[in-house]
Amino acid sequence: MTAPPTFTHPLLDAVPGVRHAFFSREGGASQGIYAGLNVGRGSRDDPAAVAENRRRAAAVFGRTEADLLTCHQIHSAIAHVATAPFGEARPEGDAVVSRASGLICGALSADCAPILLADGTAGVVGAAHAGWKGALTGVAEATVAAMEREGADRARITAVVGPCIGPASYEVGLDFLQRFVDEAPGSEAQFAPGATADKRMFDLPAFVLARLAACGVTQAAWIGIDTCADARFFSNRRAFHRGEPDYGRLLSAIMLV
Repeated sequence: MTAPPTFTHPLLDAVPGVRHAFFSREGGASQGIYAGLNVGRGSRDDPAAVAENRRRAAAVFGRTEADLLTCHQIHSAIAHVATAPFGEARPEGDAVVSRASGLICGALSADCAPILLADGTAGVVGAAHAGWKGALTGVAEATVAAMEREGADRARITAVVGPCIGPASYEVGLDFLQRFVDEAPGSEAQFAPGATADKRMFDLPAFVLARLAACGVTQAAWIGIDTCADARFFSNRRAFHRGEPDYGRLLSAIMLV
């Protein structure tokens, strides 16, 4: 069976002892609105298809599905440190950090911003799910802090924001803008005029990169793929516009070898 196609980024490709992959929806077993590689156990997809998709994704890393660690994501700033497989008890939270070789740290998304992070010198990696709420309340910072507690140095950490909704697709209202202005002074730089006076366009990847830079992670980039605009990827917003009742989840993952 052909392995699912993946994307990588040169910044993380250059980190020794680390493998990473950003998956699209292509190469999976799911059908219907979930067609392709839906890895979200929280979706209403056939659980057997989701399990098979997760198996295929883990196989890209030469590991089993049990080694693929993802949280029950709740749009929080909670980061977990993994020393062994989670099993069936998925912890609530939005980031996984590990210094154990062979454990795949994963983040699920469908417009939210996945972040993969690595300090190759210390041998610490992490994966975080940053929706607007998690990004605003500090999931990137919490992940970096958890990595530091495991021996990483934020000055050495490399981070890549994976496929997520892009600045040309993320229209928001003025109340959304005001919350960011109130809670993250200076974030108005990540907003642009919308189609009407009461709308703005939000640059989620730029906001995440700004938060990373502010906490000392300067080797960072966005992969440049807009999930809402590119049908190769699952998108919550696109599904909503189409009137679909649910949507698949993408996987972004990183592992120490």
